[in-house]
Amino acid sequence: MMLDKSGFLSLEQVQGQYLNKPQKANLNVAKEGSMSFREALDKASGNQKVHFSKHAASRLETRNIELTTGQMQRLQDAADRASQKGIKDSLVLMDELAFIMNVPSQTVVTAMDATSTAENIFTNIDGAVIA
Repeated sequence: MMLDKSGFLSLEQVQGQYLNKPQKANLNVAKEGSMSFREALDKASGNQKVHFSKHAASRLETRNIELTTGQMQRLQDAADRASQKGIKDSLVLMDELAFIMNVPSQTVVTAMDATSTAENIFTNIDGAVIA
């Protein structure tokens, strides 16, 4: 770098040094071999079409709800049946669990267990499936 007569860098040199820095790589990348809860949930479901929104995955985790392979298959079957009937937003009741699902996107948007459904009121659905 060239210093001017006063022994300092010029304004242009300082701007170039600090304002034109190359962008750093994203530091929020997960470590190799680790996976998020949602990825683990999707992997556990195999090649199922049904997937879980971030909100639903969070609800499953905080409420300690773990779905078996059989339950995932029943959830998929319920989604398929709801789709055949033209349901857009479905309540799926299975065992002691309740799921609200957007059927066209095959996305579970929230999940509840028996203790979380105290009011037993479900809104914004246009159909229900008992799996």
